[in-house]
Amino acid sequence: MGSIRHFFFPRNRRYSVLLFYGFLMGVVFIMLSSSVMHYTSTNTFCMSCHVHPHAEESWKLSTHYDNPSGIIVDCVECHLPPPGSITHFTAKAATGIRDVYGFLFKDPENIQWEAKRHITQAVKHTYESSCIDCHQNLFPLQLTEEGMHAHLYYENNREELNCLNCHLHVGHYSEHAQEILDFGFERIAGKPEIVFKEASLVDAFERFTETIPGTGVRFDMLPIPGGRFKIGSPEDEPGRHDDEGPRREVEVSSFFMSEIEVTWDMFMAFFRETVSEGRSMQGNLTYTDAAQNIVDAISGPTPPWGSPDQGWGWGKRPAITMTWHAANVFCEWLSLKTGKTYRLPTEAEWEYAARGGTESPYFFEGSPKKFTRQRWVNRIFGADTTNINRFVVYEGNSFFRTQEPDAVQPNSYGLKNMLGNVWEFCSDYYAEDAYASYPAQMVIKNPQGPLEGKERVIRGGSFKSDAFEVRSATRSHTRHDAWLLTDPQIPKSIWWYSDVFDVGFRVVMEWPIENEPNDGQ
Repeated sequence: MGSIRHFFFPRNRRYSVLLFYGFLMGVVFIMLSSSVMHYTSTNTFCMSCHVHPHAEESWKLSTHYDNPSGIIVDCVECHLPPPGSITHFTAKAATGIRDVYGFLFKDPENIQWEAKRHITQAVKHTYESSCIDCHQNLFPLQLTEEGMHAHLYYENNREELNCLNCHLHVGHYSEHAQEILDFGFERIAGKPEIVFKEASLVDAFERFTETIPGTGVRFDMLPIPGGRFKIGSPEDEPGRHDDEGPRREVEVSSFFMSEIEVTWDMFMAFFRETVSEGRSMQGNLTYTDAAQNIVDAISGPTPPWGSPDQGWGWGKRPAITMTWHAANVFCEWLSLKTGKTYRLPTEAEWEYAARGGTESPYFFEGSPKKFTRQRWVNRIFGADTTNINRFVVYEGNSFFRTQEPDAVQPNSYGLKNMLGNVWEFCSDYYAEDAYASYPAQMVIKNPQGPLEGKERVIRGGSFKSDAFEVRSATRSHTRHDAWLLTDPQIPKSIWWYSDVFDVGFRVVMEWPIENEPNDGQ
């Protein structure tokens, strides 16, 4: 019996010692882990290595730091899920790895921070569950009536909306966002010093400068001689999408096209004369008899809810955030003001003008593979983008905002920003298989696109687009409902989009067929 006791007890004693030390080490590990977790979750630690410029400054200017209640919202309270869940720890690890990598290997000067602050990027680094964890009561007594309607709209559309759709800049103050909120009609309602009395007379198929009577606005229109081309892209073109084919031979008649996209100077002249403030406009154009003033002949946009220029500036920058309907009404107004026929280009006219006689991906030399950032080789080793930067305002050089026309060089027709800067509305309804409906064995003259549809074609890519998207053949379309997602009005605005700011348009002017130049074609 003694031998058995002698045999077991020492070993049990050794196990007890090992268990004790194991327990002690576990406690120490937990305490150290807790300390490490706590320290790496402090604002001081976050700010010590974060590569984002002015992150701390903009946070301290925001309502999450500077507010009447004195409550400070810490970094991790927005940028990590609520504590106590496994997702909190996994997100913390992933965020830490990403930030350390950025601190060690990325050059802050080459990061487009404005793009990172856009909602498409912000939702990847901010957690709605954390918003709800703090703001559990969405209808407090002090909530304004406007806020109540907005929160009710959010409650009914939670699957589509995110808190950041309306509260994107509450965590980091943004002068840009404040400029959007501070829009006032008086900022752009001043009368010009010079007022043109008559529109320009056009009696030859050559470049001319249009003047809009009753305004100080002028812009250049360029002649685009008619001809034939193959619409769409070959199947082996890098970045090609299925809706760019099959290629078809198309003929377009001669027309004039504006040298640049419709600017804020042009659009706000229309807005000042036709603004529908105080009137409910849910229908189409309203015309009066010819004896009445031109201003009353068209009912134009209602005032926007915020500054539609996004705080980037007015003047010669392209007009943005208006709907296709608003762009179309602008063309109607311009036609009545000048006595000419202005309209949106057809998709065929747009691509013909954009190509400038070329059949390559761009109207300049270079392959999309060389310019794109979607290829890991280009991201790691860089790419020579000198040529595309000369002609296109796109993701690689835009600093995530529109630019004035002088930022780029024109194509062979003299047109600027046909590729990049902003997508441009076309008159056609969009259909993925639109080209397939054109007969393959004959030349289609002046195609107008599908007879009906829901969305309209947009072309050219924008300042947000990768090099693949700013090819001459790239097609896309409006997303009307999605672009009005955060507009809480019932019914929603027919004039202004609430959720897109990289779409604009340019105009064409019809040239009578009997006046078309005889080039021997």
